[in-house]
Order: sequence, then structure tokens, then C-alpha cells
Amino acid sequence: MKKHRGMRPHDIPVLLKIASKKGQPWYMKDLAYELYISASEVSESINRSEIAGLISSDKTTLNKLSILDFLKSGLKYVYPQRPGALVRGIGTAHSGPPLNNQIISEDKFVWPSAKGNMRGQSIEPLHPKTPEACIRDKKYYEFMALVDAIRVGKARERNIAFGIIKERINNA
Repeated sequence: MKKHRGMRPHDIPVLLKIASKKGQPWYMKDLAYELYISASEVSESINRSEIAGLISSDKTTLNKLSILDFLKSGLKYVYPQRPGALVRGIGTAHSGPPLNNQIISEDKFVWPSAKGNMRGQSIEPLHPKTPEACIRDKKYYEFMALVDAIRVGKARERNIAFGIIKERINNA
């Protein structure tokens, strides 16, 4: 059995990409292509998630309760983020969908990207290629923006974001 050396930031995007597929079959090579992550990194990520109990031992079924527990209780402590300088980018947290329709705030948070159309405080994504992957997949984009709301949001924003993630993962 492989030794677990801790989770890595891109493990969360890999799991949420699988959740965004809502039970449709997937292949590691497709995840790698869609996330702009190498196939070997995706494979290692899934192995770490299996050892951590976030995905089943057959590596096809998400352990939803475990993922939700980690997102609610551990995410903001394991992968903390403080907003940075004002930059152009793609909206995230409460500045991205679906929260941008529910929460009105003068503070804007963005992933730095030349392809973005919003100015706001920079938030470092869990994986550097997250903005590009989100441009191609709306469902995945919403998961990642919600995760950032948990990472950087105030209590109200975190609670709303977690409620939406919980509903989506349970329906995946």
C-alpha cells in the first residue's frame, strides 16, 4: 500500500471536477485534459484521495460525506487564502457564479487572468490552471468559485456556499 504524504491543493479541483460530471463515466486522461493537469498528477491525486477516504477504493465513486466534511471543516485551514493586489481576472468566491446573484458586495475577488473581465483583489486558485479549466466548464467553475467563498468568505458567505456545494455534491 502506498504511503500517504498529505493532500495537495489540486486534489480538491480533481474531486470537484468528478462531482461536476454528476455520475457520468470519466477517465483520468479526460480529467487531465479538462483540468490542464498532467495525467500522472491526476492519477497521484486520485490515489491520495483514496487513501484519505475521499474517493472509494475502486476510484470511481466519491465519498460524499467525507468530502463535505473536509470542505466544511478543513478547507479554509489547510488551504487558506488572503486577498491580494487589485488585478484583472475571472470572478471567484462571491464575485463569481452562483453567489454573484445572491451576495452584493463592493469587494470583488478574482483569479488573475488576462481572459477575465473584472477587476478585483487577487485570489490564488488551488491550481494555477483553474481559471482556464473554468472557462471551459460552467458547472466546474461554480464549484471552484464556491470553494473560494469557503476559503476567503465571511461566515454568511461560507454558509451559503457550503449549502450550495452540499446540495450539488449530494445530487452528483
